[in-house]
Amino acid sequence: MSVILEAHDVCEYFGGLKAVEKVNMQINEGDIFGIIGPNGAGKTTFFNICSGIYKPTHGEIIFCGEDVSKLTPDKIARRGMARTFQNIQLFKFMTVLENVKIGFHIRTKTGIVSSILRNKTYKNDEKFAEEKGLEILERVGLSAYKDTLASNLPYGIQRKVEIARALALNPKILLLDEPAAGMNPMETKELSDFIIKLNKDGYTIAVIEHDMKFVMNTCNRILVLNFGQKICEGAPIDIKNNQCVHEAYFGKGIIAGEGLKNA
Repeated sequence: MSVILEAHDVCEYFGGLKAVEKVNMQINEGDIFGIIGPNGAGKTTFFNICSGIYKPTHGEIIFCGEDVSKLTPDKIARRGMARTFQNIQLFKFMTVLENVKIGFHIRTKTGIVSSILRNKTYKNDEKFAEEKGLEILERVGLSAYKDTLASNLPYGIQRKVEIARALALNPKILLLDEPAAGMNPMETKELSDFIIKLNKDGYTIAVIEHDMKFVMNTCNRILVLNFGQKICEGAPIDIKNNQCVHEAYFGKGIIAGEGLKNA
């Protein structure tokens, strides 16, 4: 199985703060890869490094065999890395289909002049985005919402629309930053099923999440960070049984250590 995304001794320093310290990671094609850790562990910072928002202080990010550590986010996205963020970034007064169509901007040729003149290039790109956008909505089960304003959608559906828009990039890997944040248990279960279905459809997915049950039931491999450092990596069962992970979340002691086993 080929490796899609690697981190080699990645560090990120903000002055004297070591937000990420010598983290190594390997995500294989076909993984649903979870990144977990207590608040302030460096998870989102690490995602920001992977996607080009931050440049690593030391180390390198390898994406599909290429060092992308110094590339800008748009150039990394063009190579096939899509991501969502902790806060929903939908255009609330646009329809679901219009939101998804925006995700195709990297794959189209329309510029400012073409947009103003509405020439053949513009019309071809609009047709492409419309057709492919409808295909994505059909594939992910959101066709019924295509003409609904994003502001009128339930929270859980908004999250799915955001993921659908990321799929417009035709990504080789999809990075999801706390997709279940703010969801009730039913919405969380539906999101887990949604991500597993995407994975079965061929998408490699990396996800940051605080909901331990969600991670254990969704991901096949998990990386644990604490104070910016990697403390454990493995299958869900290995993470559940790792004492260092128990201590990172609950502190030392037999009673606290039982908490993770119930996830």
